[in-house]
Amino acid sequence: MVALRPGLRDAEELLTRIRRQQAQGYRLLAAWRGGEALGLAGYREQDNLIYGRFVYVDDLVVREDVRREQLGERLLTAVADEARRLGCARLVLDTGLGNTLAQRFYFRQGLLTAGMHFGRSLV
Repeated sequence: MVALRPGLRDAEELLTRIRRQQAQGYRLLAAWRGGEALGLAGYREQDNLIYGRFVYVDDLVVREDVRREQLGERLLTAVADEARRLGCARLVLDTGLGNTLAQRFYFRQGLLTAGMHFGRSLV
C-alpha cells in the first residue's frame, strides 16, 4: 500500500486509517504468494443519486515487479464480482490525470471515463 500511498508515515497510520474506513464499509482484498501480499484492492459499497448502489474502488495497487502477472486484472475482476453479488450495477474509481499507465490499464479492463473528479484542500 505504501507504493500507492507514499504519504502514509508508517504501518500504524495505515492500520488506523483502514480501521476508520472499515467503519464505513471498506474492505481490503489481497493477492498473496507465499505469505507475501503482492497486490491489494480496497473498496466499499456506496449509494448516491448518480449511480444508485455501486462499488467504489479506493485503492488498487500491485507490486511493480509482478505487474505483468495480471494480478491487477484479477483483483479488479474479483471486486466487480463482489459488486454484482451485492446487487450493484456499477464499479467506480478515480485516478490522477497524469497517471497514464493506470488509465491505459483501466481502459483495457473496460472502464471508461465518465466525468472529472474535482476537489480542493480545506487546510
